Amino acid sequence: MFAVLKTGGKQYKVQAGDVLRVEKLAADAGETVQFNDILMLGGDAPVVGAPLVDGAAVQAEVIDQIKGDKVINFVKRRRKHSSKRTKGHRQKLTLVKITEILASGADKTGIKVATGKGETSAAPAAAAKAAPVAAAGDADDLTKLTGVGPAAAKKLVEAGLSTFAQIAALSDDAIAAIDTIKVKPEWVEQAKELA
Repeated sequence: MFAVLKTGGKQYKVQAGDVLRVEKLAADAGETVQFNDILMLGGDAPVVGAPLVDGAAVQAEVIDQIKGDKVINFVKRRRKHSSKRTKGHRQKLTLVKITEILASGADKTGIKVATGKGETSAAPAAAAKAAPVAAAGDADDLTKLTGVGPAAAKKLVEAGLSTFAQIAALSDDAIAAIDTIKVKPEWVEQAKELA
């Protein structure tokens, strides 16, 4: 069985046991990563995605973080009396060994998604995003406080302050203990009025 995966703007045809040099991934040597952008699965019953195959993934083990060969860019303009420029570049790459091709069930593995940003897989991320939304159902609109915009309101909710009553009940010591955002005394006074 083989798969065609997309990563770093390139496509690779892979089988279990293959070793690839791909664009740099946010993973250390020895970690297992998962590629979720699968364009095609081949074998006895080929499956072509539109554009991706749902539920399919390729798991790989990171062998090492390496640099590619040096590429030299030399520019010379003729008859310009020493108008020359030389630049070199070595692309950062990740060496991975393909361990497994999953035709389905990729979202249930919980393995770190192979991206350059170091994101986690979709299932834990969806669960993490669902929790604040459920708590925000009974929350007050904190942007009614003067000087509190959407970003500050989000930080207040992260600090556990989602209602006007909670903000109004803050003491000076409790305000000093909050690390995520600097709560202003005017917000406490306004929250007392709005609560």
